[in-house]
Amino acid sequence: MTRLGWGILAGIVLLAAAFVAMTRFGTADPSARRATLVEAIREPAATALTPAGQLTIPVAGVRRSTIADSWNDPREGGSRGHHGTDIMAPAGTPVLAAAPGRVEKLFQSARGGTTLYIRSPDGRWVYYYAHLSGYAPGIAVGQAVKAGQTIAYVGDTGDAGAGNYHLHFGLQRMKAGERWYQGEDVNPFPMLARRGAPR
Repeated sequence: MTRLGWGILAGIVLLAAAFVAMTRFGTADPSARRATLVEAIREPAATALTPAGQLTIPVAGVRRSTIADSWNDPREGGSRGHHGTDIMAPAGTPVLAAAPGRVEKLFQSARGGTTLYIRSPDGRWVYYYAHLSGYAPGIAVGQAVKAGQTIAYVGDTGDAGAGNYHLHFGLQRMKAGERWYQGEDVNPFPMLARRGAPR
């Protein structure tokens, strides 16, 4: 048999093995299978960052293509730059964990209003969610979360301005031993727009 023939045969065997692995045999209850499928559709995939550095969009129903890069836009009359990505959405829209991690801090601040900080499992990143209207039921410091899990709701708290409903999403690179407020701000837009992770 030629090299091409062996390659085709190997491909067929791999496809057959993948089909068998994905197919359920036996007498499983069809309604149980249907319930599992419904849950899989309702609950977003619990994924970490992809190799390209992609994050889950942290606001339900928002498409990547609609997110604008607002990094370093002037704030307070130009006295400081904006360190995050603002994602506009109606009040009460679910805010989703952009990546897996553990809730590190629930905090009220003048600028951010109702905020939430989640640290990545490796401790190298903190994901910051601000201007929230409130937290999802059960969210507490120390709780593990998965990417796509509802953690809070879009609001206009802090200095967002009444009726200016949006999520301010921030990203901080952390050094060993740094606390939730000590990280280096990094532009999250490339990771939200599939343009690769910061180094």
